[in-house]
Amino acid sequence: MLFPRLLTLFLLLVGTAQARAESLVLLTENLPPFNMAVSGGNFARDDGITGISAETMRLVCQRAGVECQQILRFPWERVYNQALNDAGYGLFSVARTAERETLFKWVGPIASEDWVLLARADSPIQLSSLEQAKQYRLGGYKGDAPTNKVVESGLDVQQSLYDKENPERLAKGQIDLWVTSSVAGQYLARQQGYQDFRVVLTFGRGDLYLALNQQTTDATVDKLRAALEQLRSEGALQAVMQKY
Repeated sequence: MLFPRLLTLFLLLVGTAQARAESLVLLTENLPPFNMAVSGGNFARDDGITGISAETMRLVCQRAGVECQQILRFPWERVYNQALNDAGYGLFSVARTAERETLFKWVGPIASEDWVLLARADSPIQLSSLEQAKQYRLGGYKGDAPTNKVVESGLDVQQSLYDKENPERLAKGQIDLWVTSSVAGQYLARQQGYQDFRVVLTFGRGDLYLALNQQTTDATVDKLRAALEQLRSEGALQAVMQKY
């Protein structure tokens, strides 16, 4: 009778390991309207986090049967490095760039947006390329994919630790152009009462993903991917987007 008992114990241990593998901590930051603290602060958990990507990931985890805790923290470098280095962690919303491709396992896209340069409505600036923006004062968000792209193109960008500072800097003429994204930038500007910023250049497009630590099991990743595509085909993701 010893063998059946050992087999039962083995199956219980395997089941416990699998259950643990399907419990994830999903880290994020304030990136309105994709992920943001309800309180407006720099720390929040679960229901204290709202936004397009946060709501999407709740639906995805529920559909996939994966237990996911959401935590919002600051700064971006901290949560990025934790997801990169610690098993059981993931990070959203993340631009899937060539440099990051092999560092994570990816689920998505969960959202998409254009990368743009915004100017004040009364600005005379007209651009047809990033090269032409070199003569102007640019402001951006430190660690943000659009900002990184502009810096990699050889332009100087005044980088802020808080993206919410950039609408005011642009409105006050402290910068000439704001490096941002079409959805997040215009949303943040409207939240601060700025309705008159205009796009002077679209220089790229970014798909936003959930980036999972490389030790996440393929089975868990596959479940999340399948759940996301099911929800997309059902129109659930579009319904979330329209709320914002």
